[in-house]
Amino acid sequence: MSTNTVDNTRKVTTRRLTEMKQRGEKISMLTSYDYSMAKIVDAAGIDVILVGDSASNVMVGNTTTLPITLDQMIYHAKSVMNGVSRALVVVDMPFGSYQGNSKEALASAIRIMKESQAEAVKIEGGAEIRESIERILCAGIPVMGHLGLTPQSINKFGTYNVRARKEEEANKLIEDAHILEDLGCFALVLEKIPAELAERVAKELTIPVIGIGAGGGVDGQVLVIHDMLGINQGFSPRFLRRYADLATIMTEGVQHYISDVKSGDFPSEAESY
Repeated sequence: MSTNTVDNTRKVTTRRLTEMKQRGEKISMLTSYDYSMAKIVDAAGIDVILVGDSASNVMVGNTTTLPITLDQMIYHAKSVMNGVSRALVVVDMPFGSYQGNSKEALASAIRIMKESQAEAVKIEGGAEIRESIERILCAGIPVMGHLGLTPQSINKFGTYNVRARKEEEANKLIEDAHILEDLGCFALVLEKIPAELAERVAKELTIPVIGIGAGGGVDGQVLVIHDMLGINQGFSPRFLRRYADLATIMTEGVQHYISDVKSGDFPSEAESY
C-alpha cells in the first residue's frame, strides 16, 4: 500500500487544496459527468472532480466543447453531486455563459451553484474576463482559472497545438496567472503548455496549479476520465496515460451477452422467476 494513504473521511475544500500545495502533496483531479461514475471516482479517493464541458465531446459526441449549454452543464453537475461525498466538485462554465457580459456571467454562476449545489466554477481566460471573475467572486462563488490551451477559443486559435511556446504568449500567460491569483481565484488549470513554463507559474503562485499536458512541475494533474480509462479510444495526445482499456472490456462483455441471448443461454433457470 502507498505511504500516501488517502484520507477518505475529510471533505476536500478550496482551503484544503491550498494546504496540500503548501506541504507539497500533489492534487489529483478527474472529470465526471454522471452519478454512477462520480460515485466510483469519489469513493476511490480523488481530490477534485471536474464536471467538464468536455461532456460535449465524450457524452454527446460533439467535435468541440462549444455546443454544450448551461442547462446541460447544470444537469451533469447535479448528477455528479448526487454521487459525491468527499471530493471538491468544480463545474465548467460553458461557452457563451460568461464572455463579454459580467452580469450574465454572475447569473450563470449563480444558477450552477443553486441548481446543482456544486462547490465552485471554472472559467477559461485571463485579463479579458477580469470583470466576470470579479462579479462571481463578489457573490462568494469560488473560481478556478484556466489558461494555456483554452478549448472554448478553438475557433480563434484554429488548432489544439501546444500554447505559449513563444516568448510573447508565455509572458502573457504568466501575467494572466498573477492576475487570476490577485483577483482571488482559488486554483488554476494550465493546459498543454511547455513544462518549464508551467513549473515557473506554479512556483510563482501561492494558489494550486493543476496541469493537463503541462509536465510534472505543477501542483496536481487532471485528465478526462473517458480518456484515461480507455473508453474514448479516438483521442491519444502525448500527455495522456491510459490506466485501463474499458472499451475492450465493455465490448467483450456486450458481445458475450449478445451471444448468450442468441443461443438461449441467458436467462438460465436460476435467473428466471
